[in-house]
Amino acid sequence: MFSGIIEEFATVVAIHKDRENIDFTLTCSFVNELKIDQSVAHNGVCLTVVEINPPTEDIPNGSYVVTAMKETLDRSNLGQLCVGDKVNIERSMLMNGRLDGHIVQGHVDQTAICTAMNDADGSTYFTFSYAHNADMARRGYFTVDKGSVSVNGVSLTVCNPTADSFQVAIIPYTMEHTNFQDIRVGTTVNIEFDILGKYIARLQDF
Repeated sequence: MFSGIIEEFATVVAIHKDRENIDFTLTCSFVNELKIDQSVAHNGVCLTVVEINPPTEDIPNGSYVVTAMKETLDRSNLGQLCVGDKVNIERSMLMNGRLDGHIVQGHVDQTAICTAMNDADGSTYFTFSYAHNADMARRGYFTVDKGSVSVNGVSLTVCNPTADSFQVAIIPYTMEHTNFQDIRVGTTVNIEFDILGKYIARLQDF
């Protein structure tokens, strides 16, 4: 379980395809704190650390490896990553602290496309559009005004939602410390709808 509060971004240093899976090697400032089998969210996708590599001259912090399977690649933007790309990362939530974001499972529902960016006198409004499916919407896969959504793992508040789009406002701090700084019109992002909405929608069937 995660909160959607990004710790930092990791950098992709190698990509290796193994049949239908992809192994991603990344580096970040806290590689030495990671452990095998640990869960880390990458652009909002919960992945398991399967290997940790010691520091080298080229990668002074060391690196770690996570594996994404076909189902994950089909539902997320991880398959579009290239060496050198920045990935938002968050370790699993500690249960002895404040929940600063919202409950994020790390189970990305689908991708969305950035369709607009508008200056808000210091902050930036991003508009994202996604494929609308009426059956999925009845099961809670939608956004509501002032509700929560995870975009590339970042916990955000929804504004101006429609059946297949929503806006979020990004403050300068978030822009500087996440890969929102690399998002442009046409960029594909991962989205996870609010789990509370899914449970409420499911209860309507009983």
